[in-house]
Amino acid sequence: MTKLDRRDFFIALVAMTLVVLSSNILVQHPFTHWGLGDYLTWGAFSYPFSFLVTDLANRRFGTQGARRIVYVGFVLAVALSVVLATPRIAIASGAAFLTAQLIDIGIFAHLRDKAWWMPPFVSSVISSGLDTAIFFSVAFYCGPVPGVGLTVSDMLGQAGIADACIALPWVNLAVADYGVKLALAAIAIAPYGAVMALMRPRLQRAA
Repeated sequence: MTKLDRRDFFIALVAMTLVVLSSNILVQHPFTHWGLGDYLTWGAFSYPFSFLVTDLANRRFGTQGARRIVYVGFVLAVALSVVLATPRIAIASGAAFLTAQLIDIGIFAHLRDKAWWMPPFVSSVISSGLDTAIFFSVAFYCGPVPGVGLTVSDMLGQAGIADACIALPWVNLAVADYGVKLALAAIAIAPYGAVMALMRPRLQRAA
């Protein structure tokens, strides 16, 4: 890995960690403007950019490089979220992040040779839906887990982790959150294209 590669890898890693960590803090705060407190959190506006970071890393470093950024970003973001957010938020975020980002990378790789806008848009639409379902059902569902009979708080308690469920309307939040992610997936095509234009000469030289 050249010095330039290491610099770009570090930038992507820092960006990923900051996006996920800030989102894990912001998701605990409802977006109360215009009567949307039961439908949106502030985290809905920051987290979708993690998929932009992943897709640019995928284009810059390839599938294996993007996975390395996801793995390292996952460890850093979860560890920091345990301290700066809550253990439940950290667990929900880690499970959702790792699953969705790896699927995003796989879909992107499958569509890599299609129209330039298709890999980031399609991969984000599919993976962000999965991310939303996993995160909100773990982070804010306070009832017993189907088939288990225990709540997430009960299971964390048995593991020695104190937890108080934040009772938010998680289904409403999940639906609205996914709507925001779809909108930002479309909007992010423009900055993705702009960064790709800057990266293209470098990628062509590497090829």
